[in-house]
Amino acid sequence: MHDLLIRGADVVDGTGTPARRVDVAVAGGKIVALGDDLGDARRVIDATGSVLAPGFIDIHTHSDYAFPVNPRAESKIRQGVTTEVVGNCGYSVAPAPAERVGALREYLAASGPFYPFRETTFAGYVEEFPRTSVNVVLQVGHNTLRLVTVGMEPRAPRADEMRHMVRLLEEALAAGAIGLSSGLFTAPGAFAAPEEMLALGKALASRGAAYSSHVRNEAGGVFAAVDEAIALGESCGVHVQIAHVKVSGTENWGSADKLLARIDAARGRGVAVDCDQYPYTTATNPLRNLLPTWLQEGGIDVMLARIAAPGVRPRVADEIATRGCGAFGKLPSWDAVRIALTAAHPDYAGRTIAEIAAERGTDGLDAVCHVLTDDRGATRVILESMAEDDVRAILKTPWVLVGSDGVALAPYGPTSAGKPHPRYYGTFARVLGHYARELRLLSLEQAIWKMTGGAAAALGLADRGVVREGAWADLTIFDPATVGERGTYDDPHRYPSGIRAVIVNGDVVLDEGEHTGALPGRVLRRGPHGVG
Repeated sequence: MHDLLIRGADVVDGTGTPARRVDVAVAGGKIVALGDDLGDARRVIDATGSVLAPGFIDIHTHSDYAFPVNPRAESKIRQGVTTEVVGNCGYSVAPAPAERVGALREYLAASGPFYPFRETTFAGYVEEFPRTSVNVVLQVGHNTLRLVTVGMEPRAPRADEMRHMVRLLEEALAAGAIGLSSGLFTAPGAFAAPEEMLALGKALASRGAAYSSHVRNEAGGVFAAVDEAIALGESCGVHVQIAHVKVSGTENWGSADKLLARIDAARGRGVAVDCDQYPYTTATNPLRNLLPTWLQEGGIDVMLARIAAPGVRPRVADEIATRGCGAFGKLPSWDAVRIALTAAHPDYAGRTIAEIAAERGTDGLDAVCHVLTDDRGATRVILESMAEDDVRAILKTPWVLVGSDGVALAPYGPTSAGKPHPRYYGTFARVLGHYARELRLLSLEQAIWKMTGGAAAALGLADRGVVREGAWADLTIFDPATVGERGTYDDPHRYPSGIRAVIVNGDVVLDEGEHTGALPGRVLRRGPHGVG
């Protein structure tokens, strides 16, 4: 007798092929049969009128900050996500040597204010990883490695420091991390020269590991930044994942096709490069990252002293007027920047920098410095930095994958604070509802491939991302007529509509839209036969 039988669904199997109506049987955590008259099961789900797809793989997330306090992964499970890839953009919560725990906690406060930082090796972090509702794939972050080795100093690592970074990377890979992520757009990663990254790339190659990158610049320097990531992959022979590919800044709008052609050319000559995207015109980041990188040299205390010093703000204002807001480029105005989360001024959540400046009778930059000072650099913002035409051009590109760049939140408990980016709750439903069903920008089968089979192939996941006999039973059942995003910028803590059931490793986690409390997720470690 099977553990579970799903009857009557239109199965979109994650390979890009057309849907077909077929029953699916599950036993022992895996799909054991597809067809008709599959026999009896302990539980039968009638999925008539629904689509059955592989569980969605969120290839780019930061939920490692939230899992200790939200192991149910509420906002992800309710989108149909069954696997999350964490440790992105150069940020990982481990390794954390005793003498650097405080610095790491402060550095990541704008992203993971609820994470209980403590001393740990990467191996210890993996072994003590909490039970979760979703599967988790781990990366180690270059910014973290640099912070715990070199600090926030704008210099090349000494030879002994470089050896130590390589050793920490190797320890993380031995513990099961799939590879290294970088965040070269901000300190301290921005202080790394290409030669430093190539040295780490060689360490990855020697162990068959991968590299993902939030590239050095996503605005006027995006072409050179993408070339740098591609060059690492080509030189070292490692797979490269370009994170949340975009063209940011008003001066760069309209250049998505040119950027995509650059990446496609590399793929055409055999470079193992993939990229992902979140389908929004807005980004979210620590507020301090909108300012010039040199302000962050030396750490938070030094940054706060700098922005209070005479003559610094006029210099910063001039740089923003000339070059834009750091790696994000020129923004339409301070009206395009809204507060997502600030512990010092919770009432600011949802308000723009322009509104705060008007209330205080100051200019936008002074308002930014006011919030950063009161919040010790831990403020997070949402910024309007992309054009919808570019977003659509990227999304409809066949080989671009889908990733939320989000955190698993819940509308209750410690992760319910502020007004975060709605992509944390709605990325996958937005693709299926708005872009596939309403705009017909891509077919349902194409959309699902980007979230499942395509992502699994890029990650080297073994027996996931597809509906076939022998694959793990990570499955999502949804109503194609009603699936959609419900969160907004003013009310982001809202689950999407249309997701009926979600199954992880054969266990039902979401049942008719309600979380069962099950925590069947696994840490999927890198091994000789892929990640699994």
